Amino acid sequence: MPERTGACRLKRYFGIIVVIALVIVAAVASHRTASARALEAERDADFRRIQSVYLERVGWMRTNPDEASYRDELKSFFKAYFDDVDGHLDRFHGNKKFDSYLAELEQREASGGEKKDNRAGDRKAFYEYARKQFDALHEGRYRPVWTATDKGMRLDVVSNDVVMVMGKPQIRLQLVLWGAQRVEKDEGKVKKMVTSAAFDTVWKLTDAKGKLLGEMRGADPSMKIDYPERLIAEFPPQMVLGHYDLDLLPADVAKLEMTINVASHAASGGNANATYVWKLDVPSEWKLGANETWEGATQEERPEEEIDPAKASAKKGE
Repeated sequence: MPERTGACRLKRYFGIIVVIALVIVAAVASHRTASARALEAERDADFRRIQSVYLERVGWMRTNPDEASYRDELKSFFKAYFDDVDGHLDRFHGNKKFDSYLAELEQREASGGEKKDNRAGDRKAFYEYARKQFDALHEGRYRPVWTATDKGMRLDVVSNDVVMVMGKPQIRLQLVLWGAQRVEKDEGKVKKMVTSAAFDTVWKLTDAKGKLLGEMRGADPSMKIDYPERLIAEFPPQMVLGHYDLDLLPADVAKLEMTINVASHAASGGNANATYVWKLDVPSEWKLGANETWEGATQEERPEEEIDPAKASAKKGE
């Protein structure tokens, strides 16, 4: 009888024990969830702090009219930003490979089933394009070959190398624009960053005496990325990337004048119309051989004084 009574008591308390255990498990799970949410909120707040500090400091870098001091301050400016970023990633165990976007693409491809993303290759190419510039910034290798500032925006020509594009040598002018106006729009479940930066570019080619030999025009640069943080969250905010590829120039071209106009519309209604003019002697590696022709060129009529400055001066003296 006593053994039976003990069994009955065990059955009686078993349900209570199970309930208590479930309550404890639920409490632990709830605590972990709350802790995870608190950690996520802390991580997001810390990252917003880093971006806020960057945006407070970057105004001077965008507008500094002295090219020499701008170049001198570049390394320390980005070092301070990326020291904050690296410290943040260490503290919150973030991805120091900076390839979360690629993982996102792989996950999207895996969950897509039969529906294939036809632009997956393009998306990876844009990531690699942004990553190359990001690494230069992160590793202290960002050294523009030319820079200018206007209307609160800075334009850097990062490189001007001759590269092979589809088996053809091209002059690649790699650009970075700082400070174009942008606004984040909430489209239901999706937030979209809209950047305003419209390019209109003119290249004038002249001989050693200033006579106009040719002219080229271009709109937005190729591979234009106006929100690189979408590809790499830690990319310095508010930059626009892209490049122009130019055919090699005729052998008798001595000087080049590149004028880049950038129009940026602010959410408040104002417009910033910036103009950047780069004048340079054409390097020999940018030129065609003496017997090579400039492909794709067309002819058009221009007034003599517009083509030849000497004749324009003579006309003024009459």
